[in-house]
Amino acid sequence: MRPMFKTIFSAAALIALAATSAQAQDVAEDDATAAPAPARSYPPIDYSLQAERENILMLDLSNGKRVAIRLMPEWAPNHVERIKTLARQGFYDGVIFHRVIEGFMAQTGDPTGTGQGGSQLPDLAEEFNPMPHVRGTVSMARAQSEDSANSQFFIVFYPRFSLDRNYTNFGRVIQGMDAVDAIARGEPPGNPTRIVQASIAADNKPAPDPATLARPQRDDDITAGDLNASIDQ
Repeated sequence: MRPMFKTIFSAAALIALAATSAQAQDVAEDDATAAPAPARSYPPIDYSLQAERENILMLDLSNGKRVAIRLMPEWAPNHVERIKTLARQGFYDGVIFHRVIEGFMAQTGDPTGTGQGGSQLPDLAEEFNPMPHVRGTVSMARAQSEDSANSQFFIVFYPRFSLDRNYTNFGRVIQGMDAVDAIARGEPPGNPTRIVQASIAADNKPAPDPATLARPQRDDDITAGDLNASIDQ
């Protein structure tokens, strides 16, 4: 015959059990009345060139076209501040698009033109966010480390959702996507498109003279041969 067991609680055990239940009820009530953590705000993109001009990056390209990029500090405040700082320093002026893949993206921001360089400022901690990498997205390039973004960024030709939450999305092209589409392809391109001038719209810098944009190559310009030599070293 299977033995039968009785559970016998002492008076002290019953009192302790009641106290524990009361404490659990108090915790549950506190949790129910506690204010929820505020959700992070991701406002929509304003496509107006007149709104918040402090957060519009203008890129005048050597193909004779101008690109306007809405910077979104609400998405990635430190990355936006870095881009604005470097643009105002003239860091991006003359820098080429060194890696441009058809159907994917155009990458720039390296003064060496090799994809290995950056600014003298420290690398940035990642600011990954849920904003999708759609056509016109501007996102920060990085090395293997998530916290290695510095000065290089890329503009997406077509949606690449695999990049979401892996690269810091900090803005969107709001005018001049045709200029982005016209950037010379290649890794590196044989005749790379360059940023003639990068500026913040609030600074009201005029676009460069078209004659400057169309000038012939100088002896000190970076060529595809120079880039290949640098990469092989």
